[in-house]
Amino acid sequence: MSTDLDAPIRDAKICRVVYSTEQIAARVAEMGREITRHYEGREDLLVIGLLKGSFIFVADLVRTIHFPHHVDFLIASSYGTGMDSSGIVEFLYDPGVRIQGRHVILVEDIVDTGSTIDLVLPLLEKRGPESLELCVLLHKRRVRLKKEPRWVGFDAPQEFLVGYGLDHAESFRHLPFIGSL
Repeated sequence: MSTDLDAPIRDAKICRVVYSTEQIAARVAEMGREITRHYEGREDLLVIGLLKGSFIFVADLVRTIHFPHHVDFLIASSYGTGMDSSGIVEFLYDPGVRIQGRHVILVEDIVDTGSTIDLVLPLLEKRGPESLELCVLLHKRRVRLKKEPRWVGFDAPQEFLVGYGLDHAESFRHLPFIGSL
């Protein structure tokens, strides 16, 4: 029996699985080990996830960082309901968490046009972190960012990707894999 919850899946088709659940889990665990080694012996690490797309990635990533750290979130959007970035970034939530003197990792689900990252990073830098690094799950390599990510999960194809937190008009975030629409 079909429900209204099935409508977004019926109306759009996943063309292919780009990264499987197993591939994602293995790479996220590896990134967590790399971050743990990089910050070993340092205190006051703050992981900031850019919502909404990064929430599953952040949840999995922070569980693989093996020392105490804090987690917070920002909400910025450049897509709306379209499949192409508008190039205009809108901040919907900024918690104003103390960044000064802390080691900060900004976590993003995907770098496409780079507009969100290129706007958010300078705003965070103005708050005086001890260090500020970027960790992204997917990087399309379409543009050169002002600051390149220290950690990249996967170089992504030039396709519209959904799943594992990534959406199209708020649908498909729940998929445990990353697929192409």
